[in-house]
Amino acid sequence: MASDPIHQFNISKLVPIEIGGLDFSFTNSSAFMVATVVAAGAFLFLSTASRGLVPSRMQSIAEMTYEFVANMLRDAAGSQGMKFFPFVFSLFVFVLVANLLGMFPYFFTVTSHIIVTFALAILVIGTVIVYGFWKHGLGFLNLFVPSGVPGVLLPLVIAIEVISFLSRPISLSVRLFANMLAGHITLKVFAGFVTSLSAFGIVGIGGAILPLGMTVALTGLEFLVAFLQAYVFAVLTCMYLNDAIHPGH
Repeated sequence: MASDPIHQFNISKLVPIEIGGLDFSFTNSSAFMVATVVAAGAFLFLSTASRGLVPSRMQSIAEMTYEFVANMLRDAAGSQGMKFFPFVFSLFVFVLVANLLGMFPYFFTVTSHIIVTFALAILVIGTVIVYGFWKHGLGFLNLFVPSGVPGVLLPLVIAIEVISFLSRPISLSVRLFANMLAGHITLKVFAGFVTSLSAFGIVGIGGAILPLGMTVALTGLEFLVAFLQAYVFAVLTCMYLNDAIHPGH
């Protein structure tokens, strides 16, 4: 089972809990979600506790992360979007730390499960809908009526816009889930080649050099993907929030 590329994504119960016939067990996925929050919170707390005039390396990283997300939100949603900064910053840091923790051997990758990424996507779209109607009332529906569209094409365009909006949580969640799942499976397969070939002695060790090099290269690529997927998730969140702030644009 250890050589099975899919085995790393199995959910296992750490603390079985059943209430009223419903399963509320604390699993390895739950544990790593808690670990993600604790690790992110501890880093941000420790890096900003001293708030030195000359920042330390940790403080510099925390400040750069703050400015990175703030600039992203301003560019996508304007200054009015800064009211959502805590929300977007929390999403970005959670996804990034969860992706990075999943790179450690024998650790669990939270974002490789569609139920987790879909829950995050529903949270984003739910925030857009609730804020849009709260702020603009029925005027939020202007989001589905682009300006300048001829009346004869309006029903078709509205239908396309509604379908596009409803597909957002699917595309947002599948993009993150699929990239993390595929990357980790590929890494596991090449690492398995190294182990299998090494069992054939000198010839096998020589043949394992190529898959070993691919494993190292893919590991570096996966660290890049871990950041890029957190960035893509956050920037799309900013764009969707812009629709809630400016539905008529």
